[in-house]
Amino acid sequence: MDLQQTIAAVRPPCENSRAAARQRFCDIAMPLGSLGLLQEAVAQIAAIRRTPRPSIAKRAVVMFCADNGVVAQGVTQCGQEVTAAVAENMGRGQSSVCLMARHIGMDSFPVDIGVACDVQGERILRRKIRYGTADMTKEPAMTREQAVRAVEVGIEMAERCAAEGYDLLCGGEMGIGNTTTSAAVTAALTGAAVETVTGRGAGLSSEGLCRKVRAIETALALHHPDPDDPIDVLHKVGGLDIAGLAGLYLGAAACGLPAVLDGVISCAAALIAVRLCPTVHDYLIAGHRSEEPAGALLLNELGLHPFITAGMRLGEGTGAVAAVSLLDLVFAAYDGMPSFNEVGIEAYQPLT
Repeated sequence: MDLQQTIAAVRPPCENSRAAARQRFCDIAMPLGSLGLLQEAVAQIAAIRRTPRPSIAKRAVVMFCADNGVVAQGVTQCGQEVTAAVAENMGRGQSSVCLMARHIGMDSFPVDIGVACDVQGERILRRKIRYGTADMTKEPAMTREQAVRAVEVGIEMAERCAAEGYDLLCGGEMGIGNTTTSAAVTAALTGAAVETVTGRGAGLSSEGLCRKVRAIETALALHHPDPDDPIDVLHKVGGLDIAGLAGLYLGAAACGLPAVLDGVISCAAALIAVRLCPTVHDYLIAGHRSEEPAGALLLNELGLHPFITAGMRLGEGTGAVAAVSLLDLVFAAYDGMPSFNEVGIEAYQPLT
């Protein structure tokens, strides 16, 4: 489906299934609400999958790899060659996210959506829109058409996973400079001051952080991205990886799949998806809160509460995968525990 068809295909989750899942938690032999956000996520997944007894047995993390021209402004500690190196490592299944995903029985799919060179590896899915974005301090990061095409790559990945029977998706990314683009997108969409949403990324010095803030301020002043037009924001100051993630979340919602968010780049992409189609919000699960300054702000803007607050900032989808491992534990209780009646215990009653 193209972007507009995908938006039109998103429908609200099933509230009857959510209610049934919540009742199941009331019936099993444990104190009411005792698994907190985790049990509410199970009820959300039930609503999304339209069944009180959903499964997340088959799941995947999709990592969008792309370069960002703004690195020319000295906003990163390393060069663009690192994007290609890590993408190829993902292709070998040896990156952090791939190893973590494999450990919990999750598949991983690296996607070259915009690496600045041709990467090698049979497992890498080649969906390159262009060889990295332009330097947004000089010109728009990409054309509007390229932004839409990149979003549609993410939609295509969600549709492919749905067709192959996946129950749940996580989004990940790899791209040197993408904490700069995500901060620019966050500032453009929320109106927050640039210095409040911009962090050190992968270990910038104080001088480097100042360059990063100046680069974002320059790009925003030059292009005036329209906060009411998420595609305008994407094409002027965004990244191809952010666009792909936004499409993945849109596509997951259209296909009836829950999507677990990762860190600040994923949350910036999720905000784009929700601004394009507000109902997508109901399909999103916050995995963790990134240590990047925009992390908490984006989650608040999305109205989502993360499972994990552990100071994580690796990206790649690692926080989302860690959150899925917690969901596995809750599903073990949800699916396996006896009811109060079965164990002969009087059920807990809500306090009034």
